[in-house]
Amino acid sequence: MTADTVQVELGPRSYDIVIGAGTLSRLGDHLRATTGSDRVAVVTDETVHALHGASIASALSDFRTHVIVRPEGEAQKSMEGLDAVLDSLFRAGFDRSDTILAFGGGVIGDLTGFAASVFKRGATFVQVPTTLLAQVDSSVGGKTAINNAYGKNLVGAFHQPRLVLIDTDLLQTLPERQVKAGYAEIVKYGLIDRPEFFMALDDELGADVLALEPAALREAISVSCTAKAAVVAQDERESGTRALLNLGHTFAHALELQAGYDGGLLHGEAVSAGMDMAFEFSHRLGLCPAQEASRIHRHLSRLGMPTRADMGLFLSDPAALIDHMRQDKKNEGGRLTLILARGIGQSFIDRSVSEPDLLDYLKDIAAPMDIRS
Repeated sequence: MTADTVQVELGPRSYDIVIGAGTLSRLGDHLRATTGSDRVAVVTDETVHALHGASIASALSDFRTHVIVRPEGEAQKSMEGLDAVLDSLFRAGFDRSDTILAFGGGVIGDLTGFAASVFKRGATFVQVPTTLLAQVDSSVGGKTAINNAYGKNLVGAFHQPRLVLIDTDLLQTLPERQVKAGYAEIVKYGLIDRPEFFMALDDELGADVLALEPAALREAISVSCTAKAAVVAQDERESGTRALLNLGHTFAHALELQAGYDGGLLHGEAVSAGMDMAFEFSHRLGLCPAQEASRIHRHLSRLGMPTRADMGLFLSDPAALIDHMRQDKKNEGGRLTLILARGIGQSFIDRSVSEPDLLDYLKDIAAPMDIRS
């Protein structure tokens, strides 16, 4: 079995992203080569443990393992969830030389990574993502965080993994809704600065990814990870260009907070709608041609992806959405920061967004805008 390898170039903290079918069976070899430890704490959730617990136990049969199983859902990214993971690690007698491994989707990856970042001032961390969204986005780049009452991912740290191992076979058990949530992050890379990738997705590749066609998955995941690795290597701590990776996310995070993290709106679903809104708002400001914004909307709609039109009650309180956006980590000097676009593959960071213009857009959003003919 062959695998693609993408390296995240961070000097002495560089690490590999290993991508392929069946890679989980070789996890032990990769851990020995990268961490050197023989003790591993596996943090996972109830659903992943039921589906794949036996597989990872087999892959780690030569290691001393401690398994921490958490409930599923965004609510785990909390102080309570963090405390539960840390308490289990302390009670099991772990130290910084041991490996803490996230085996799950973005929630488990974020929670586990943040726990590893603060456990005895920083422990070895490995990502084995099991959802499409985590494989193409949240498992790469070292952002770890939990949520609080003020917003999403506002309590966290940068803590890079030592290894990201992506087994595309794990996606075969993923519900369709979760596949589509992950696909939103794949589309994002094309819309940021890889228009040829978006064109391929819009042609046939996107439909093949959603159908979990193995070759399409491997190609799309490899391109996405390569794109993210390049940005992270250039701007690890989001002091500049890395903010581009948040295309659609300012809208998305506000929608998620409005939804209440109760499972009614997945992160990738909010990102899909958020990208639609970002291009729509860019067109409204005269930045993006109508046909470009329209093409994004048609692509998402044709593949059954959420758009602004699907957000319903989450958009009913524009003032609350603005309040949520004021908490966004990208904001500087009290000014809202959005990732907007001049067209497909032409996204940019705008730190001069007019709050009244944005509020007017959110107030008008229930009415159809003439960009989709």
